[in-house]
Amino acid sequence: MTPDDEIASLTGTHTRDIAEVPAVELINTVAVHLMSAAAVKTGLAEGPDAKELQDLDEARKLITALAGLVTAAAPEVGSTHAAPLRDGVRSLQLAFREASIIADAPGKGPGEKWTGAVT
Repeated sequence: MTPDDEIASLTGTHTRDIAEVPAVELINTVAVHLMSAAAVKTGLAEGPDAKELQDLDEARKLITALAGLVTAAAPEVGSTHAAPLRDGVRSLQLAFREASIIADAPGKGPGEKWTGAVT
């Protein structure tokens, strides 16, 4: 089997697998991954190295991407799924604000372009 055949085989398998997953589940999975990464980068990880893992520049990007996804997907996934995701975004935004030594202006924090100002 050539490398191209192997790639085509793997891609075909993944394409079939992902085709069976409902959109709501994919959106929630992506959101949870973004949320988890943002939590670590915001300094919310557990363990002695939590502070070393903190990277607020990266956290800002992840929270903004998450806020955009949740805001855009909310009408599609329904309130049952959107409400906990919105709560997670808000918690991360507040944690970021608390962790940052430089305060963002209201409405200028991570993701606030999509969610509105968080206080």
